[in-house]
Amino acid sequence: MKIAFVGKGGSGKTTLSSLFVRHLAARRLPVVAVDADINQHLGAALGLDEEEAAALPAMGAHLPLIKEYLRGANPRVPDAGTMIKTTPPGAGSRLLGVVEDNPVYDACARHVSLDGGTGGAVRLLVTGPFTDADLGVACYHSKVGAVELCLNHLVDGRDEFVVVDMTAGSDSFASGMFTRFDTTFLVAEPTRKGVAVYRQYREYARDFGVELKVVGNKVQSPDDLAFLRDAVGEDLLVTVGHSEWVRAMEKGRALPLSALEDANREALDTLYATADAAYERRDWERYTRQMVHFHLKNAESWGNARTGADLAAQVDPDFVLRESLRAGTAEAATQPA
Repeated sequence: MKIAFVGKGGSGKTTLSSLFVRHLAARRLPVVAVDADINQHLGAALGLDEEEAAALPAMGAHLPLIKEYLRGANPRVPDAGTMIKTTPPGAGSRLLGVVEDNPVYDACARHVSLDGGTGGAVRLLVTGPFTDADLGVACYHSKVGAVELCLNHLVDGRDEFVVVDMTAGSDSFASGMFTRFDTTFLVAEPTRKGVAVYRQYREYARDFGVELKVVGNKVQSPDDLAFLRDAVGEDLLVTVGHSEWVRAMEKGRALPLSALEDANREALDTLYATADAAYERRDWERYTRQMVHFHLKNAESWGNARTGADLAAQVDPDFVLRESLRAGTAEAATQPA
């Protein structure tokens, strides 16, 4: 299942996404965690020290390798130079799985053991921070293009999870990546600013069938809860209150997940149950259709001019990404949809 965590900056989005990743790993479920936020803090939230987090390879730095691998033998994409972040897979493309080894993971992913190995392990990928070369000349969405391309080519099953800590606020809508998820958890504080991002997200997502659930964070009183219920309504899934566990983690004192407060552990159970239930509503045809929709928009607005090619020709009209195309090889992706 593909899960996104979104919300305004400072809402606790990264903290909650890291807790959910830990919760899944403790269940011994395979997890790929992706830090796609401009502020790269997911590695630290998963227990890496500053030096280890800084050493994580940036996906954007390996974009040529990612494109070449995913292109595979797709005749509609004759060279990696014409691939853009929205290029959809087709017959002959290589697909990614959650549980496999491949050159993309070899170059970009690192295994992170949690709680000294007793809490399981995850694969962690990061888009990478701004560099001196980026300042003043590049937007952050150029960084997350590698994530979007990988999600377009990824096939995952019910008990496999990809958890993406998205960029803050409504910036998530600067690409079509917001449609790439089975469930989107929006983290909202009980403040007017906190729910403003929710209202924007709900409005933008409405036409694309995005399944949006709100996680109230920093909820300290009945008045906080009432505020969120009034503002969010039935989209409010669960709330999270003060956590000494989180405070310790933010100070660099790692505690086992088992020490997390009971109420907050129950909240994580609710997130898991909600994500798992979304499996029954998966619609691979719609997923592929939306992928193609955003690719054609990007091709027309900038991609054709950038590459000097007609990128609409990359669309394979007979191809539907689906779970039966299980992972990793060009041969698997050449089977008719």
